[in-house]
Amino acid sequence: MSTPTQKIDFADLDRRYSFHPFTALAQHETHGPAVVMAGGDGVWLEDVEGKRYIDGMAGLWCVNVGYGRKELAEAMRDQAETLSYCHAFSSMSSDKPALLAERLVRNSPGPMSKVFFGNSGSDANDTQVKLVWYYNNVRGKPKKKKIISRRRGYHGVTVVSGGLTGLPGVHAGFDLPLQFIRHVSPPHRLWEGHGLDDAAFVAKLIDELEQLIAVEGADTIGAMIAEPIMGAGGVIVPPDGYFEAVQAVLKKHDILLIADEVICGFGRLGHWFGSEALGLEPDLITIAKGVTSAYFPLSGVMVSEEVWRTLVEGEKKYGPFGHGYTYSAHPIGAATALANLDIIENEGLVEAAAVRGEHLHKRLQEAFGEHPLVGEVRGRGLIGAVEFVARQDPPQAFDPALKVAIRIAGKALENGVITRALPAADTVAFSPPLTISDDEIDSLVHGVREAVDSVTNELSKSGDWQA
Repeated sequence: MSTPTQKIDFADLDRRYSFHPFTALAQHETHGPAVVMAGGDGVWLEDVEGKRYIDGMAGLWCVNVGYGRKELAEAMRDQAETLSYCHAFSSMSSDKPALLAERLVRNSPGPMSKVFFGNSGSDANDTQVKLVWYYNNVRGKPKKKKIISRRRGYHGVTVVSGGLTGLPGVHAGFDLPLQFIRHVSPPHRLWEGHGLDDAAFVAKLIDELEQLIAVEGADTIGAMIAEPIMGAGGVIVPPDGYFEAVQAVLKKHDILLIADEVICGFGRLGHWFGSEALGLEPDLITIAKGVTSAYFPLSGVMVSEEVWRTLVEGEKKYGPFGHGYTYSAHPIGAATALANLDIIENEGLVEAAAVRGEHLHKRLQEAFGEHPLVGEVRGRGLIGAVEFVARQDPPQAFDPALKVAIRIAGKALENGVITRALPAADTVAFSPPLTISDDEIDSLVHGVREAVDSVTNELSKSGDWQA
């Protein structure tokens, strides 16, 4: 006699046993997850109950080619059957990482020379800092160790990269940032440059950077790290002339530029790299996320020829280069990345991101540009954000206790739409797979607009906001 299959309560299992990142732990332990996903196809996810959701965030800004790509599953399977693992220590190598490194360098912005592979954007940015320190030690400049980052920047959550990240929630309780990290203002017009034109806003930001360097001493600063467009910190697009002016300051003071391309790279802005779109000429580049569309963990540090030559000289003083990871240059990760890049190229997804991005931003402006709760609609390519304010002119933030963006994201999820409430402000983000269609963009924006209207009504009824 057969026994009926017992239905598994995945939400309860998760509540009881899973330790989630970036999560209100007490709330999760009591209530469990909002949803448990079980499948994905294209830009759609499906939960264990069979409800479908349009993923307006491509996971965490990463599933660029969409879910359920058989080409990537086959690449992983074939590589696992052929060569499941090969370390990269002591000059050991395997074929796929060599092919991937050549392809990345060949398509890189600027004179990149080599690629060091890791597992995540966080460990890649840790590597970047170590390279800056090593580089300056080799050059006989041991004091050039400080790193400049920006408030609202996101560069990871390991001990070093968590300090580089300029979000208070990443620092709270962790004794971060470490003492060698300095932060300057982000190019966030709504709060940092309201009422200024581009030239005046850039001048204000550059003056702050110059003053910081003067106070700290250029001989103590090794590098500055920056996302071309800031992602988790608010989808912040810099004003025209910003990076040109920043780079002029850095070059004058012999300070390296690290471009964090973890979100912007591999098509998100309608270019292969965000550096191309925003006019950066970096010395070092961080990649992750879109290089495999998150089908397999893989990151990379791209090193310019000038920096590389100095690192090579370091062997005379320090011996073999003493840094690396068990999973550096993982052959399955490299095989996945190669197949992923093939999809991006063969389906013209970089160009599609530019075209679909125009449609996304047109729809965002139509839906939110005149909304009384909206302080700013911004973005470029297939990345965008809407920031909500209690008052528009001059802008006034909502009381954080009201959790406006979090409530909007929650209502959108009920509508079958996944967006993300960003930290440090009442902002919801849009960063769908590059394969999204115009009709799916319309559905995405419509679902969020309905959520915004619902929360607006709640705020009005409670007296927390009045038109």
